[in-house]
Amino acid sequence: MSHTTRDLLYLVTIVTFILALRFLSRPDKARWGNQIGAVGMLLAIAVTFAQSEVVSYWEIAVGMAIGGGFGAVAARRVKMTAMPQMVALFNGVGGGAAALISWAEFHNRVPAHGNLKLDISIAIMLSALIGSISFAGSMVAFAKLQELIKGRPITYPGQQVVNGLVVTAALAAGIAIAAGGEEQWLMWALLGCAAVFGVLFVLPIGGADMPVVISLLNAFTGLAAAATGFELENNVLIVSGMLVGASGTLLTLMMSRAMNRSIANVLFGAFGQVSAGAAAAATSDGGTVRAASAEDVAVMLAYAHKVVFVPGYGLAVAQAQHDVRQLADLLEEKGVEVSYAIHPVAGRMPGHMNVLLAEANVPYPQLKEMDEANPEFGRTDVALVVGANDVVNPDARSNEGSPIYGMPILNVDQAQTVVVLKRSMNPGFAGIENPLFYNPKTVMLFGDAKESISKLIEDVKGL
Repeated sequence: MSHTTRDLLYLVTIVTFILALRFLSRPDKARWGNQIGAVGMLLAIAVTFAQSEVVSYWEIAVGMAIGGGFGAVAARRVKMTAMPQMVALFNGVGGGAAALISWAEFHNRVPAHGNLKLDISIAIMLSALIGSISFAGSMVAFAKLQELIKGRPITYPGQQVVNGLVVTAALAAGIAIAAGGEEQWLMWALLGCAAVFGVLFVLPIGGADMPVVISLLNAFTGLAAAATGFELENNVLIVSGMLVGASGTLLTLMMSRAMNRSIANVLFGAFGQVSAGAAAAATSDGGTVRAASAEDVAVMLAYAHKVVFVPGYGLAVAQAQHDVRQLADLLEEKGVEVSYAIHPVAGRMPGHMNVLLAEANVPYPQLKEMDEANPEFGRTDVALVVGANDVVNPDARSNEGSPIYGMPILNVDQAQTVVVLKRSMNPGFAGIENPLFYNPKTVMLFGDAKESISKLIEDVKGL
């Protein structure tokens, strides 16, 4: 294959990746985006296989079979509740691959060519540094989401000093490589220090901030892939890596803005490290919890004019999205106006709730983002909160002592009646008590969300 033909086909691949991102920005077009991106990747692999520089086809084929097989099985079997940790795992694998390629390029080029060109050595240094941080950090994020380690921030005295020393050592090794250092131990030092920093970087971040961290690490992996493209002089890797890096960065900034927090506060604020005294103070106002039966809630829903469903991670845990859709359809048959209020950081990864509801074929126009949903709560008869907690916590508006003070929330407490479906009174992923549960207009429907909604469906049908 000529270089002109290769470059033309790679250009087609780049266009498909851009179109894929465009379609993925809309839930109703996301399936098309996935398919277009997959076709582009298949084309890129085929063009790569056609290159004369390929030394061993069978080794590549074996690697593709192992990786592709694992990906296919994971995509089929992993539950929606485990999707965030799968994304973190896959993202980490991408960063690790970039780091390994940088190590292989350094190992092979130095003996063969002597001093590396400045641009190649810088690319190797950046790919190794960013890729290792992304790999190690993503593995910690996976472990926290999988509850293999505590989701709360893990801190220790002097951690910022230790982090600074580790990242300085990694940068020093990288600068030495870029300056012409040819010693293999410099690459090992760079990879090792970067990996250690990736672990130390994510450990102090609380589980409630994992969506932001996953997005940021995704951006890191994109940048590492782009640097790898410069190493290999591959335009597809450069452009696709920059697309991932740019989109991940924008998504990170958008989610931080949705929580009214800076990136620095997310990364270094140890959010979620709530003291016992603060937790006790949150519930010391003497409020009482009102429990309701499914029959009572069914009457509220059936005779309402407008009902807003507010999904959260509990909906994903219970796998109740199809039941929610069935209940919504039943209410619409009775003339009730139904919509869904989606908070930008609901769930445990960006777009978690959108994907969950799209799986149940919820009509896209019924999905209302926070800015569109909040003005509607004032005329809402019933706000049905299914598994959400921190994103509906009114302390974010009124309690300056709360860790989430200032975070934009869904104003469900402005509805005439709030029904909260929860298993128990345990706090949410951030570990913060929610005074909404003690609000006089709030009633609690305790139990598994799927079972509770199934009972609501039966009772609404009987009215």
